[in-house]
Amino acid sequence: MTGSSIERALEILRNGGLVAIPTETVYGLAGDASNEAAVRRIFEAKGRPADHPLIVHVATAQQLGDWASSVPPAAAVLAETCWPGPLTLLVSKAAHVLPVVTGGRDTVGIRVPAHPLTTELLTRFGGGLAAPSANRFGKVSPTTAAHVVADLGSGVDYVLDGGACPIGVESTIVDCTTNPPQILRPGGIGSEEISALLDGTLAGADGPSRAPGMLASHYAPTARVMLVDTAAEAAALAANSSGGWILDHSDDLSEYARSLYADLRSADERGVAVIIAVMPPAIGLGHAIRDRLGKAATP
Repeated sequence: MTGSSIERALEILRNGGLVAIPTETVYGLAGDASNEAAVRRIFEAKGRPADHPLIVHVATAQQLGDWASSVPPAAAVLAETCWPGPLTLLVSKAAHVLPVVTGGRDTVGIRVPAHPLTTELLTRFGGGLAAPSANRFGKVSPTTAAHVVADLGSGVDYVLDGGACPIGVESTIVDCTTNPPQILRPGGIGSEEISALLDGTLAGADGPSRAPGMLASHYAPTARVMLVDTAAEAAALAANSSGGWILDHSDDLSEYARSLYADLRSADERGVAVIIAVMPPAIGLGHAIRDRLGKAATP
């Protein structure tokens, strides 16, 4: 069932159901983060491993302290300056946070999304919504309501249709429990901006997988994905391959990010055998696009 009724979405969530919610990044598959049965349904619907943690979405930055046992200075700065927005903060979890949400870890990812429908939904819901991307685990993320329906079907009780997601790649995840903080997943806010906000005290991911999107293979279409550095390389490779299709918006990073998942899905729908993707420059949104393409190309 798809529509724009916040009342219907609230009714389903309060009764332990699952609602696909629009955000500025991708659509999320949301359930009441304080309802263990609802959270377990999220894992079942996605085919997601139980040890792969979920992100809790809340309405305001002031709710960070409701879900964290403590708020490090870096988390406070980033929450104040970047929320609502495409940023997830990993913090030590409060005692009430369910282990099923965190994959058994003592940390939890918190985010305040920037989408008017979901902001109203979260404000009226009052609590937190656990919400990974609304697709089958490891596959291409959804950026429209139609993508959600195609992927999950009856696995979701309601799809709150907020149109196409304007950013198109997931949130940046910053681990604020480490010193210095680490970027665990590049996303909608560039590492350069985060580093500037933290006066340069920022590091790349180090240590075990502990947040969504840290697996080597992820965001994968059915088609094989090959990576090249230039449009000339892509053209040469396409000329010498059967069924190759070139993906390249490297001159417009916002467009590349916004259309990336829709393009990957479209290639599969058209039966493309090989996607030849031109890697964008490693600046701003380019970090996230390079990360997603790299994971999509990993067997």
